[in-house]
Amino acid sequence: MKNYIKELRSKFKKYEIDGYVIPKNDDYFTEYSKLNRLEVISNFSGSAGLAIILKNKNYLFTDGRYTIQSKIESGKNFKIYGFEKLINCSLFKNLTLGIDPKLFTNTQIKNYFLKHNKIKYVEKNLIDEIKKQKEHTSIPFFSLDKNIVGESINSKLNKITKYLKKNKCDYIFISAPENVAWTLNVRGGDGPNSPIPNSRLIVSKSKKILLISNLKKCKQLLKNKIIKKDEFLDVNTLPSKILHLKGKNFIVDDKSCSIFYENLIKSKFKIIKREDPIYLLKAIKNKTEIKNMINAHILDGVALTKFLFWIKKINKKKITEVEAAKKLENFRKLNKNFLYPSFDTIAGSGKNGAIVHYRAKKEKCRTINRNDILLCDSGGQYKYGTTDVTRTICFSKQKHSIKNIFTKVLKGHIAVATTDINKDDTGKKIDKRARKFLNKSNLDYAHGTGHGVGFFLNVHEGPQSITKINTVKIREGMILSNEPGYYKTNEYGIRIENLVYVKKIKKNLSFQNLTMAPIEKDLINFDLLTIDEKNYLFKYHLEVYSRISKYLNPKEKSWLATFI
Repeated sequence: MKNYIKELRSKFKKYEIDGYVIPKNDDYFTEYSKLNRLEVISNFSGSAGLAIILKNKNYLFTDGRYTIQSKIESGKNFKIYGFEKLINCSLFKNLTLGIDPKLFTNTQIKNYFLKHNKIKYVEKNLIDEIKKQKEHTSIPFFSLDKNIVGESINSKLNKITKYLKKNKCDYIFISAPENVAWTLNVRGGDGPNSPIPNSRLIVSKSKKILLISNLKKCKQLLKNKIIKKDEFLDVNTLPSKILHLKGKNFIVDDKSCSIFYENLIKSKFKIIKREDPIYLLKAIKNKTEIKNMINAHILDGVALTKFLFWIKKINKKKITEVEAAKKLENFRKLNKNFLYPSFDTIAGSGKNGAIVHYRAKKEKCRTINRNDILLCDSGGQYKYGTTDVTRTICFSKQKHSIKNIFTKVLKGHIAVATTDINKDDTGKKIDKRARKFLNKSNLDYAHGTGHGVGFFLNVHEGPQSITKINTVKIREGMILSNEPGYYKTNEYGIRIENLVYVKKIKKNLSFQNLTMAPIEKDLINFDLLTIDEKNYLFKYHLEVYSRISKYLNPKEKSWLATFI
């Protein structure tokens, strides 16, 4: 790592810069990229981060999920701050910072740097010059049947063109590949944990489209006439065809469109800056998507329940965190429609559980001790849905103090699950409900309470979320996680996570559980639960049993029945 930093600094004079900025994201701004430029320069492996290398100092910015992890991985060579310190960054002033314009948006640059520093576009990525990025194999793009997605391409294009006409615009530039995937009902394999088809899309007010991607990946779409020949543009021959389009203006989302593409479009067209409407359209799942997600979670719950039974019963045998994660994946693989994990499984025992996004590695992982509590956060990509679930597991009698904290987390989880959404209609309001029991003891957690979830897409998606700042109204059809937690550094981590969807019953909106797996009863102090909370827990476990017990063997079934 030090050699890479030294090599990077040696290029500053050539490019006339005082520093260089390296984000986690690739040029498609996906959360889980196969590229690892940030890890190359900083050793930081988290999913959210940004490094700045100056002539004599190194900075790493990340969020609350990675407070501990970033210090472990990068603390020797980097000064570490939260992302909030990056806003109008005043840690250093009057410098010229080099960036790759394909990896940043103008909004980011304005918010981060322009108040105190200058930015210089460096067309060649300097990390790639230091260490050539490995070419990752990717499967061809494929289309999804209407019985999976529930809505035709034509119907979706009608919604987009309606938006264009309303805003009196000729085109929209869809820069986020997950939004392209939704619009065209296609998926790919360009993300390590998500069926992302790396691509961009232009849609005109007359409903004409232009898909910008790699020809090799799109051959099947062209062959099956999902995309016509004149509707495709190879990413390597980009500028000319875009600039030949007729019209006056483009809608561009400056929070997801790179500086490179914004400048390209701006060279001929007037840019109208609007949020990509597909984020909200995609977030509201239709009845078919909800039905398929329910089915995915039933079978995912079977896998997780089998795992929970297995790991609780073999506690005399020593197993590692990596072995536990592998066993869980093997249970998921019993379902023929399981493709791969929706993110790298977090299996953190003891003190490792306190690292919010811990990743166990074979050469470094812990053996799970009987006295440990194990935090296991995992999920799967299925042909008909995406899952994400966390359970905290114990193997022996735990201290009263730990049980009390687990119960306060559980109370927050139940408070979210039973929210009157019509009254508390934004993520910001709901987030307060999740934290109030911990807050009474001056305890809290540094991550959001919930995130949006895609349909056979990204496990994290917006615009909805349950956080301290999110003001997006929760609407019927949205899917979110419900995952309050608590983490005691160097001791343990606790998190309880279910996915929920928003359902309208008569005139009221409420959360309905998707996740079907038991919650650790041996960590609950039932004296701290109200009658309503106990009833909620009973009804939840009754529903879990009724939905998944028929898929379990007799011993697993009998064990699950003890939760009712």
